[in-house]
Amino acid sequence: MNLLIVLVFVIGYAGIAFEHPLKVNKTASALLTGVLCWTIYMMSSSDIDLVSGQLYEHLGQISGILFFLLGAMTIVELIDAHDGFEVITNRIKTTDKRKLLWIISILTFFLSAVLDNLTTTIVMVSLLRKLIDDKQTRMFFVSMVVLAANAGGAWTPIGDVTTTMLWIGGQLTTGNIIVNLFIPSMVCLIVPLLVLSFSMSGKVETPQVMESHQAEKTSSFDKKLILAMGIGALLFVPFFKTITHLPPFMGMLFGLAILWIITEIMHKDKNDADKDAYSVVHALRKADVPSVLFFLGILVAISALESTHQLQDLAAYMDEKIGNLNVIVISIGLLSAIVDNVPLVAAGMGMYDMTTYPTDHYFWSFLAYCAGTGGSILIIGSAAGVAAMGMEKIDFIWYLKNITFLAFLGYMGGAGAFLLQHYLLGS
Repeated sequence: MNLLIVLVFVIGYAGIAFEHPLKVNKTASALLTGVLCWTIYMMSSSDIDLVSGQLYEHLGQISGILFFLLGAMTIVELIDAHDGFEVITNRIKTTDKRKLLWIISILTFFLSAVLDNLTTTIVMVSLLRKLIDDKQTRMFFVSMVVLAANAGGAWTPIGDVTTTMLWIGGQLTTGNIIVNLFIPSMVCLIVPLLVLSFSMSGKVETPQVMESHQAEKTSSFDKKLILAMGIGALLFVPFFKTITHLPPFMGMLFGLAILWIITEIMHKDKNDADKDAYSVVHALRKADVPSVLFFLGILVAISALESTHQLQDLAAYMDEKIGNLNVIVISIGLLSAIVDNVPLVAAGMGMYDMTTYPTDHYFWSFLAYCAGTGGSILIIGSAAGVAAMGMEKIDFIWYLKNITFLAFLGYMGGAGAFLLQHYLLGS
């Protein structure tokens, strides 16, 4: 059974990777892979109730991610409908590719630390659509957003779900995460940014819609208000989670509900046709549902591997055969480019108890860095990458050819910086 599930998983990933040559949408491959993995598991099991319970348990976690994603996408679409991003894009005057690349990457890095890598990616991709017209150029910028978002999310307890897991689990404290991971995370971004800067030159072309905008339909005050409230709603999510102890998607839906009410009141005097363009209902229609379903298929397939204990077995096998702790953690990070980092970190937390590695031991910090940034090596290796892939229709093979090596250099550079920092400072 286990071998068959792995085989289906590998074939499914191949279908996603070769979406364009096969001319089969990656969402269809992901959904089919997820369903087949669970079908094999169910038909091979003698305890149907156990398998059903595991599936529903995973669906509870997965639905939280999907609702979070849908809520974030809708808020971003609502800001866009009110031309809120113009408030930011009008302040970015440079068209020089290198300068713009550094501005966008650094902005993403710090924004991701405050929001999270998934939400930041959605916001920044929407912003880049307003700044860069050429599809090929924009794909490089979007790819750097993925790298920057994952690197930025790794050095705060709320920036990445795996870091949050270790923080909530008591393996890491807030101060330790920031002090130990800021420099490695920055190195992880700067290395590919420097390399890419050498090969990038010239000016970016701004989309025509920015230059010949139709008659103004949204007042300057409304633009600023919706942008501020939209970003505020996204920023409020981690605070809502801390205060209420409810999962993040509840905070996202709370923010969406508040924005929904405010926009309804703002446009209540408009006729139905004009009001519809600024409504949450219209934003929901524009939300990228195929990307949400792609997430669903990927996460369902991975949950089958987790439920059949194959990820835990892999972690135990690595521990037995490799032995060296640093190599194991680096390998887990590389593996997170293929398999979701959440179950990998969960397996690591289960394998190594806190009597062996107490709170703030360097092992936990290194695990947080590697699991948080290793997913950038492949476009499907992180939530940020999958979101960008769906929004910008980035091809798996294109990313593999153009970005993977850069991401790998950054990942290893950051890992080296972490180990050097640890051995020099003993942190």
